Amino acid sequence: MRQQPEGGRDVNEEARHRIEVGQRKETRVDGVRHVESFTEQEISVDTNMGLLVLAGEGLNITQLDLEAGKLQVEGYINSIEYKEAGYRKARRGKKLLGRILK
Repeated sequence: MRQQPEGGRDVNEEARHRIEVGQRKETRVDGVRHVESFTEQEISVDTNMGLLVLAGEGLNITQLDLEAGKLQVEGYINSIEYKEAGYRKARRGKKLLGRILK
């Protein structure tokens, strides 16, 4: 039997992750936990499936609803990539090590 939390939503529905891209100009993401960073060239979001990086040109967050886990982005998408856990920490560590060894 499936368990349902208070509010009657299916447990699997809350863990759902989905990406829709329309004509490389409109992107919708479900399963968003929070936005790590964003510029016009790159948006990094923490999802229930890992760190997701959208890269492109003229990127703009047009809708963000963290309670529902939804993100909508407009702008030209060049790539969509998942990063492994600890990616940012490892990258920072390499920069620090590089400064020490100079």
